[in-house]
Amino acid sequence: MLRRTEQEIAYLGIDEKSSEKGHSYASILTDIDRSRVLDLVPERKLDAAVSLLETLTPSQRASVKAVAMDMWPAFMSATKQCMPQADIVHDKFHISKYLGEAVDAVRKQEHRRLSPAGTSPLTGSKWAWLKNYPDGRSAEAVSFRALHQLNLKTSRAWCLEPVKKVVKMLRRHETGLLNFSQHKISNACAEGFNSAIQLIKANARGFRNFTNYRTRILFHCGKLDLRLA
Repeated sequence: MLRRTEQEIAYLGIDEKSSEKGHSYASILTDIDRSRVLDLVPERKLDAAVSLLETLTPSQRASVKAVAMDMWPAFMSATKQCMPQADIVHDKFHISKYLGEAVDAVRKQEHRRLSPAGTSPLTGSKWAWLKNYPDGRSAEAVSFRALHQLNLKTSRAWCLEPVKKVVKMLRRHETGLLNFSQHKISNACAEGFNSAIQLIKANARGFRNFTNYRTRILFHCGKLDLRLA
């Protein structure tokens, strides 16, 4: 880590990952342009996020143009505190995630209501509602169109309460959403490390302490100079 030079970093990503055993979380900072993990700290609270951003030098923090993140308040507050000049960016993947979860909440409620009668057409349809159908003539598209045309609440999910709550949330974060059109960055880099981190955890059969978890991730995902001096 000491071999890292004090390079300017234009775009950061900050995300959370489950760590160790149980329901523990870590906050992970990534360099989007260089596709590398910069560092990680335990927890995802405000003080943890601040300490994570402060692993960068003052000049590095001053060079940051924007930070990609989800709508977790602690990450937003930490960025405003440590890098007030940096824009906060929420990308389209977060919009899709929250809207998809809201639609699925409507589907689950309706499925539970229809299931006792044994006539629920929603059985096994979770992913059908969350997919795109670029080829409208495919068998999947035709099958989904028939399902969508039934008189179901899920087909009208956009006007029901779970989706309305998401819309209100998106309006509260309008600036961060619009910033995507300027910076065109996303947390895809951080999300891309998910599979690598999951493999690291699986190979280790989980981690009993955070130090080992951090070391393993930086070794594999930090793009460190590991040559012998």
